[in-house]
Amino acid sequence: MTVRKIMIVEDEFIVGLDLVETAQDLGFVTEGPYTTVREASEAVEATSPDAAILDVQLEDGEVYPLADRLTQMGVPIIFHSGHAHPQELARRYPGSLTCGKPCSPDTLITMLRQATG
Repeated sequence: MTVRKIMIVEDEFIVGLDLVETAQDLGFVTEGPYTTVREASEAVEATSPDAAILDVQLEDGEVYPLADRLTQMGVPIIFHSGHAHPQELARRYPGSLTCGKPCSPDTLITMLRQATG
């Protein structure tokens, strides 16, 4: 069985830990949580994630430059944010998934499974 890596980008400490725990409970290896666009952007090339969970609004700005890079790399994205506009994100990132905060663990689990096939 291939172990899949999930990049988690979230600047709220407790939310980030919850995302890590949920992904690890499903057997994923987690990278992060990264709290800034800069930090995650520096890590993305080395981590080569199989999917990413991204908060939209981070400590140092919006996550879109990182989302653009992940899209170029073919990495499925799950936007997990209270600032997300699902229709706009779907237009900008076709195939991405969006769940608002708070998101139930069951919804996140379904999205992780869908994103990683």
